[in-house]
Amino acid sequence: MSSSPAALRLVRSSRRLVPARRPGAAAAALSPVPSTELARRARRDVAALRDLVAALCAFGVAMVLTASPIASISDYGSVFSMFERQLMWLAIGGVVAAISAKLPTTTWQRRAGLLVAVSFGLLVAVLAPKIGSSAGGSSRWIGAGPLTIQPSELAKLAFVVFAADLLARRADAEDQLRAVLRPLAIVVGSAVLLILKQPDLGTALLVTCTVLAMCWAAGLRRRLLAGAVAVALLGGAVGALAAPYRRARLLSFVNPFAHASTSGYQLVQGLLALGSGHIAGAGVSGSGAPWGLLPNAQTDFIFPIVGSDLGLVGASALIAAFAAFCWLGLRIAGRAPDRFSMLLATGVTCWIAGQALINIGGVIGVMPETGIPLPFVSFGGSSLVVALCGVGVLWRIGRDGALQAAGELPATRPARRRSSAAVSSSRPGVARRGTAAAGQGLSGGSAPRRRQPPATGVRRPPAPRRPAPAHPGRPAPAHPGRRA
Repeated sequence: MSSSPAALRLVRSSRRLVPARRPGAAAAALSPVPSTELARRARRDVAALRDLVAALCAFGVAMVLTASPIASISDYGSVFSMFERQLMWLAIGGVVAAISAKLPTTTWQRRAGLLVAVSFGLLVAVLAPKIGSSAGGSSRWIGAGPLTIQPSELAKLAFVVFAADLLARRADAEDQLRAVLRPLAIVVGSAVLLILKQPDLGTALLVTCTVLAMCWAAGLRRRLLAGAVAVALLGGAVGALAAPYRRARLLSFVNPFAHASTSGYQLVQGLLALGSGHIAGAGVSGSGAPWGLLPNAQTDFIFPIVGSDLGLVGASALIAAFAAFCWLGLRIAGRAPDRFSMLLATGVTCWIAGQALINIGGVIGVMPETGIPLPFVSFGGSSLVVALCGVGVLWRIGRDGALQAAGELPATRPARRRSSAAVSSSRPGVARRGTAAAGQGLSGGSAPRRRQPPATGVRRPPAPRRPAPAHPGRPAPAHPGRRA
């Protein structure tokens, strides 16, 4: 079948006039499901995430009350002191989550550098003798009384935002090693070294793994990503073997019952408490582990208390809740309206779900115990508030995805200004525009931009070009047939 030249020109022009889709709109445009159904599913996921996190926080408050009576009396002189503090931090975290849910994602992108600067300042300040407070041989807290913060918790959110911003702008660069991995290694690596000085190996590993997961989600080349993973594993092995107490903890992980009275005591007591619950558990407050047998039962080792009180059923339900959080977070990331939001949602999901995985894996003996708390459940103010702030960011991204699926989100979003033409070359098509603009500026000022005709499907005929000058030093005539 033959087609006329006019028809071919019309088809080609219509293809050029189709507006480019945003990253989050591609799946909605290609899906046979109507947009109203997609919007309904997106809102359902956001509501399910909200209800799930609320249930986890309520469950965590109840478990802190169960696991902390002896430690609360020993540290604060009252049975309910830790329970009341957990309620206070939960109220603060709820306010922070509501505020972060109101902020657009572009605000986080513009403040990425400020968050990193504040995090570095706090990580340096916590190591100062008169500023940071120490407990158990670690300098991880700043403040006094009930209002103490842990800078490494804020660093988790700060470097997730920083990595999402950098990857959204530079992941498509030709030289990904120089444009992406090198700045990430410098900034995140410096923060990891400061966290290791506290010392806090668990948070350092969590930040590194989260950033690597975001690099994989951004589509970095497999060879570069494999090299980064190898370097991270080597650094983790060196960090685990550098300190004597870490080597002892690693040996106790291999065979905890051989070190049941020394370095493996906490792990062995956690396993005994977890196994004592059997199928249905001994009931709430029915375990004897919090009564001086299991150290840190209300913080890092609260999961064995769940298994002891609620049995295999309760422990499995808690694991399923974190798996559902991961599933909902990745679904929200898949519907994100832009690339930065997608990477930010992926980072927050991997951070919270990865922290739960590392904590549960450490207390049940399938990986070395690192001392990081269980999100939303363990006693701790900074961890709870920062995690709820991340949930607020996830909620905002999910709501934006629902609005986009319903066609209610604005078609254009304010883009972040770039400081150099090298950064502008990270996306296809931007380098040519940036080069052209730079050329106009060098030739004596930028010319006013020509207003584009409306995309009506019919192209205007091109304007006649002026003929080239006959002599290099003379200007072209105003009209071809008239002398100047």
